[in-house]
Amino acid sequence: MPVKPTETDSDVSAEKPVTIHHGVDELRAYRAGLDGTVALIPTMGALHEGHLQHIRQCRPLADHVIVSIFVNPTQFTQSDDFQAYPRTLEVDIKACAQAGAACVFTPDADGMYPADQVGVEIDVPAVSEVLEGVDRPGHFQGVCRVVTKLLNIVRPDMVSFGRKDYQQLCIIKAVVNDLMMPVRVVEVPTVREADGLAMSSRNRRLDAEQRKRALGLFKALCAAKRLVEEDGETDPQAVEQAMRSVMESHQVRVGYAVVRHPKTLSELSCIEPVLTGGVIALVAGQVGKVRLIDNMLLGGN
Repeated sequence: MPVKPTETDSDVSAEKPVTIHHGVDELRAYRAGLDGTVALIPTMGALHEGHLQHIRQCRPLADHVIVSIFVNPTQFTQSDDFQAYPRTLEVDIKACAQAGAACVFTPDADGMYPADQVGVEIDVPAVSEVLEGVDRPGHFQGVCRVVTKLLNIVRPDMVSFGRKDYQQLCIIKAVVNDLMMPVRVVEVPTVREADGLAMSSRNRRLDAEQRKRALGLFKALCAAKRLVEEDGETDPQAVEQAMRSVMESHQVRVGYAVVRHPKTLSELSCIEPVLTGGVIALVAGQVGKVRLIDNMLLGGN
């Protein structure tokens, strides 16, 4: 079922002006003056209700919520995608304030990647080289690098990531756990439109007809859920073929439609949700020029 926001902007009884910092040093100085716990929500801007749900979920968990807005160049595999990424900073800052964020951190590329500094990459081969990693080589290395920088700059007690980007979530958890970072990863469920379409900054690039076709991803996942949870299907290939068929019937060009282990994203020979804590169905598809992804946990909590 679609996940809806648990709190609306009107529920914020006393909206406070949000603090804005652009430089790394000034953000560090601001952080040093904070008492209590801090939650970090890394974003690339173009915020929608899905992003705001992160703020609302973290507000009861931390004394201060910091939202970073940075269109990170190192995670784009094509320069055209980087240039085309929507930038709506003023609107984003207002939305952060209304949702209850205490601070917005908006660094620039020169501040995050100084020209005189030797670059370092963080790789998670077991999880990053499949699925999205195949279509977007180097993407997750860029994500890991910028997230590690943000964690070192902000030094939060917790950091929020959405299940909508499930592979990214798995990778960040692997980095945090293996490098023994003293930060808690807060998982935010996928926020969906009323018809089930997962909220994404990319959705604004869909016209009315493409928007209808895009529902093929969600419907494919629902078909997989019925097969596994109601029909007891244990053959991964049968479930994957069913998802692919639904996507193709909606004229979605299929990138992948797979059922994987929920932690390692490894292939399965048999679907046994009780043994693995559920299985994860993941889909990616092209609608017009827009590439969309989605996922759903099957047979788990």
